[in-house]
Amino acid sequence: MTDSFWHGRRVLVTGHTGFKGGWLTLWLQHLGAQVHGISLAPPTDPSFFDAIRWSDAVSDNRIDIRDARAVHDALKAARPSVVFHLAAQPLVRESYKDPAGTFATNVIGTVHVLDAARECPDVRGIVNVTSDKCYENDESGTEYTELDRLGGSDPYSCSKACAELVSTSYRRSFLTVGDAPRLASARAGNVYGGGDWAVDRVVPDCIRAFMRGENVVLRHPEATRPWQHVLDALRGYLLLAERLVKDPAAFGSAFNFGPPPGPAASVGELVAGVAARWGDGASWHVAGGTHPHEARMLRLDSSKARRTLGWSPLIPLAEGLDLTIDWYREFVRGGGDMTSTSLAQIRHVESRVPASQS
Repeated sequence: MTDSFWHGRRVLVTGHTGFKGGWLTLWLQHLGAQVHGISLAPPTDPSFFDAIRWSDAVSDNRIDIRDARAVHDALKAARPSVVFHLAAQPLVRESYKDPAGTFATNVIGTVHVLDAARECPDVRGIVNVTSDKCYENDESGTEYTELDRLGGSDPYSCSKACAELVSTSYRRSFLTVGDAPRLASARAGNVYGGGDWAVDRVVPDCIRAFMRGENVVLRHPEATRPWQHVLDALRGYLLLAERLVKDPAAFGSAFNFGPPPGPAASVGELVAGVAARWGDGASWHVAGGTHPHEARMLRLDSSKARRTLGWSPLIPLAEGLDLTIDWYREFVRGGGDMTSTSLAQIRHVESRVPASQS
């Protein structure tokens, strides 16, 4: 991941107003890229996107990826060299409420982006960001590799498995010959970090409750996830895109980005860490009643990314929670521009990147 690669490069980010998309857009702006975003309005209020002071180098286009013509016209106008596709309906519980909308956005929307990208002669590399939940999870504790079976019980997980199948189809059918752009997919663990305000995600639910002086209510405190700070995952996406453009034959495939091997923290353990850092008597309790199915155990094997990209996570869970709570505390104190705080966290991660990746 080098400044020289990204400086002045035209990049398109779908979902740039979301949590991960916003952080990625800020990092690309910091690296000197010319960023074009296509997305709906920020999905929450407050939002990470609205907390950042964006430069004129970022082009903010409010487009629904379910609109094929609008997506095509946006890529044609942007003429990007690299496309990061993050726009999605990202929530499991929301997918139960609106399965058709989830599939339309996460599957057909992906088709629209890939179709537009392959018709844009400037595009050299595409990174389709899916999810760790794309695997057929038997909850055995297996660390899933990129070769494991795709699946998903809930509509969200299934839609991300479908998006992976779409990627494979487009790669084999259109994106392996001649001057066609090359395509990789990125499957990250459960990311957390400052600026996430999504409903039904653990850390934002904690922050909202603690800001009100209430305890947070958990549905499945015993569930484990491959927790990962957002900047570790995004560093993987940036590195993958760079390698994909430079060596398309070697990197046009799927990559897991998750925490180091070993025991994963449960939801209850993660929330205990958030509460301890927040202080003020913050705590949690278990919700009563029944809830839609969510995976109880999920683990990723990221050895391919370590072996071929030289990527490995740099932020242990304890430090990641420190960075996260620092961000929210600063937001509460200042209530406005979070650009300097966010850039300081990006620089903090950059300072740890091995020389082989810088």
